Amino acid sequence: MTAPARPAVAVLGAGSWGTALAALLARNEVPTRLWGRDADALAAMAAARRNLRYLPDLDLPPELTYDSDLASVLRGAAIVLVVVPSHAFASMLDQMVPLLDPDTRISWATKGFETGTGRFLHELVEEKLPGRPAAVVTGPSFAREVTAGLPSAVTVHATDEAFGKELAVLLHAPNFRAYTGNDILGAELGGAMKNVLAVATGVADGMELGLNARAGLITRGMNEMLRLGVALGARAETLMGLAGLGDLVLTCTGDLSRNRRLGLALGRGTPLDDAVRQIGQVVESVVTADEVGRLADFHGLDLPIAAAVRAVLHGEVTPAEGLRTLMSREQKAEYPVDLFPGRR
Repeated sequence: MTAPARPAVAVLGAGSWGTALAALLARNEVPTRLWGRDADALAAMAAARRNLRYLPDLDLPPELTYDSDLASVLRGAAIVLVVVPSHAFASMLDQMVPLLDPDTRISWATKGFETGTGRFLHELVEEKLPGRPAAVVTGPSFAREVTAGLPSAVTVHATDEAFGKELAVLLHAPNFRAYTGNDILGAELGGAMKNVLAVATGVADGMELGLNARAGLITRGMNEMLRLGVALGARAETLMGLAGLGDLVLTCTGDLSRNRRLGLALGRGTPLDDAVRQIGQVVESVVTADEVGRLADFHGLDLPIAAAVRAVLHGEVTPAEGLRTLMSREQKAEYPVDLFPGRR
């Protein structure tokens, strides 16, 4: 019996992660079209079967197609997977709205908040594309390793259980596990906040403060993520899973992380603008730190590591001064209040 045809997917965003996910889907025999703003870059990708800017040494599957015409890419797509930087997410949705088929489902693998408002990305989807099944793909997954076929795992959290499972099945592969869930807010918080905390561990490693300091920052950073998550209504198990703890550990310890590399550069004394320029890609933590700070202030939370990162990124303190502030805080119980009452 012939297997049923797989739904067509349009991947919007030809950076490293968009390319990796598009290549994964195409290898899984999913009809996949990759869109990017730069027609010349897409033509070069099609000719070389490589993303010459972001993944220059990794081959892309011949089944993957490329198109810089957004209307053409979206036409007939059953699923759209948005993988643009968070600051461009809202405008991407605005461009999509008049071009989408009525039954097209929406998903995204973008991490971060709307710049300036601190709104979660799923809130933008609900506002601009109300009523459509929606899902976020997140978790500890460097694009280079996914494209190279190394073992990886992500989680797909969706508003509609059937859509979440369908998207996870399309992504699932022998070396790529895709789990499912229904806590989009928690999944998005973990994916955004870990970028801020990765800067902190990068700074510590850049200053050569040792493995004890790194472990302490990861653990206490996880505490800050949990406390903010509880205030927002996220589930603890989401933040203790792939979307939170998993992504946090990866970005805090892996040098493929742009945010960790930013912290390393700052810890070694490189000015912020020079560090971002050297990385050569969008570094989400620079704006995400502000949004985490706004959320913390709104809910009356003291998140000292996130606050220290924000102060360093704004040039208000040096990394050394930020460290002294953290280390000079008043001694206290590790858990002065029960984060999760009734869960014992």
